[in-house]
Parts: sequence; C-alpha cells; structure tokens
Amino acid sequence: MNAECVVWTTASALFAVGAGFIVLRRQLVAMIIGVELMVNAANILIVFTAARRGDPAGLAVALLTLAAAAAEVVVGLSLIMSMRRGEDEVPETQTLRGMAG
Repeated sequence: MNAECVVWTTASALFAVGAGFIVLRRQLVAMIIGVELMVNAANILIVFTAARRGDPAGLAVALLTLAAAAAEVVVGLSLIMSMRRGEDEVPETQTLRGMAG
C-alpha cells in the first residue's frame, strides 16, 4: 500500500465520518464537529497534493482554510452559547432553536 492510497483512504474516512455527524446528529455542536472533520479531510488532500507537486501555494491555501474554519467555529459556538443562555439578541436564534430540537 503506497502513501497516496493511505492519504486518500484517511481523507475519505474523515470526510465520511464528518458527513455522518452532520446527517445523523441533531446537536449543533456535533454538526460543527462534522464540518470541521470534513474541512480537515480536504486540507489533508490539499497538503498532500501540494507536497507532491512541490507547490508552496497549496500549503498557504490549507493555512487560510484552517483560519476560516476556526472563525466559523467561533461564530457557531457563540451562537450556541447565546441560545443556551436564553438571550435572543440574534434574530436567527429562533430558526436555530427549531433545528436544535
């Protein structure tokens, strides 16, 4: 089994687990974890392809993707904390409450 097969298998497994979290779980935190797993699977493939081609731009793209994913988690968790506290400062919380179950 070569390195390319291992990387593709690992990334596919991570992506499948992340998609499973999104589809099967109703908790918002679990959904955010699923999205993060899917983003990390894509980053694994971006870094592998960039290293294989010797292109440093791919590594920069992966770093920017990680920064965007971190910002997404911060916004998502702050919305969840706001909902749990009972503060309805954000108008979309009613819609999110319906999704949370």
